Amino acid sequence: MKVLNNKVVIITGASSGIGRAAALLFASEGATVIAAARRQTELDSLVVQIRQAGGRAVGIAGDVRHEAYAQTLVDFAVREFGGLDIAFNNAGTMGELGPTPQVSAAGWQDTLNTNLNSAFFAAKYQIPAMQKRGAGSLIFTSTFVGHTVGFPGTAAYAASKAGINGLTQALATEFGAQGIRVNAILPGGTETAMAHQMNHTPEAMAQVASLHALKRLAQPEEIARAALFLASDASSFMTGAAMLVDGGVSVNRT
Repeated sequence: MKVLNNKVVIITGASSGIGRAAALLFASEGATVIAAARRQTELDSLVVQIRQAGGRAVGIAGDVRHEAYAQTLVDFAVREFGGLDIAFNNAGTMGELGPTPQVSAAGWQDTLNTNLNSAFFAAKYQIPAMQKRGAGSLIFTSTFVGHTVGFPGTAAYAASKAGINGLTQALATEFGAQGIRVNAILPGGTETAMAHQMNHTPEAMAQVASLHALKRLAQPEEIARAALFLASDASSFMTGAAMLVDGGVSVNRT
């Protein structure tokens, strides 16, 4: 039996990387996927791929920094599919990188808007819809950076993602008695466009891979499978967790 049969799911950042892999996987497991990202063309391509495989999906383009977009996604789920069961709030940015004294106020604020404010906006509208269902699973993409490992030049990124971990814990305690589980997934280095944004050369990517105990980067599909675990009833007694899926980068010293 498909583990997400008849579930309605919102996935942000679905046009590429982890989000796209999750949309394909969740749809293959029976979910109706509302795929969200800024680029409509990429969303359309994703939806076609899902439908050709026999799945159900729609793509709605927008900017997660805007509160109205979070409401639009939930309103669509309720109006067209009757409700919302799962949300994978995965959209994010590395933001402005570099020595902290040189980070602009605008770069700092934009990183928080994209990574942290968007998570708050998402939860603000997703949770009431889940309450009407009597249960739900809310998942955020965070990172090991700023949680178990510090990297120079990543102040805005680390701070915004650490904020997600705190938000996860607060929401888990606030809504757990209502059957709503809230967890964060903390990927390690993953083969995505965002990873290459920070590490511009093959040598730099190889150096990042060497930091992991597994001595490689994750594929987006590997992180998507971990998100599927949190979305499904297999994780029914998990909430408030910052779940490391990091290839051992947090423990490696070799």
